Amino acid sequence: MRLDKFICQVSSYSRSEAKVLLKKGSVAVNGLICKDGELKIDENQDSITINGKEICYQEYYYYLLHKPAGCITACEDPKEKTVMDFLKDAPGKNLSPVGRLDKDTEGLLLITNDGALSHNLLSPKKHIPKTYFVRCNSPFSEEDMQKLEEGVDIGDEKRTKPAKVKRISDNEMELTITEGRYHQVKRMLSAISNKVVYLKRISMGNLKLPEDIKCGEYRELTPNELIILKESL
Repeated sequence: MRLDKFICQVSSYSRSEAKVLLKKGSVAVNGLICKDGELKIDENQDSITINGKEICYQEYYYYLLHKPAGCITACEDPKEKTVMDFLKDAPGKNLSPVGRLDKDTEGLLLITNDGALSHNLLSPKKHIPKTYFVRCNSPFSEEDMQKLEEGVDIGDEKRTKPAKVKRISDNEMELTITEGRYHQVKRMLSAISNKVVYLKRISMGNLKLPEDIKCGEYRELTPNELIILKESL
């Protein structure tokens, strides 16, 4: 792999920024300063440092973002703030969100460049469960919970698949669904004559939103979290 390409792939530096680093003598290969971006390196064997800090080759990156309300789930947008704006300094190229959360929805959102994993997590055939904390406009009854658990008509060709409902309070619940229809949770609550006033995704598959990640913060998945996530498939 070319040295300049390697720098771009494993860091947040753009190609032009990589050229500046090389020109300044900030990059070393196996302990020797290198200013030639076209130099062929072995990304799995050679030691590459930038300003004295070693950077290692990594093909796939997996980030967990605690998405805040007020930003859209997209890679870029000319007008709106996107979830990717929170990961501007994150290493890894071609990162994108896995699925989407509405602009006013908070919670767990995965960001990765592993297209195969993303596809599997979103595949309707996999039935990956997603759990949301839902605060409703008004109290809901046991009968309402039963309707959600049996599946409701939200205006599509088919009723929703059976959901799991856990009551938290008179107007709060944890709702687990295995589909990803447009505005599904909001439409499900509307189907029982209620309205969502606050929505937060707290888990996806076997992966839960850690309590120590504040809204707007992100970090890489730990090796154990990645194993847990893949066990969902």
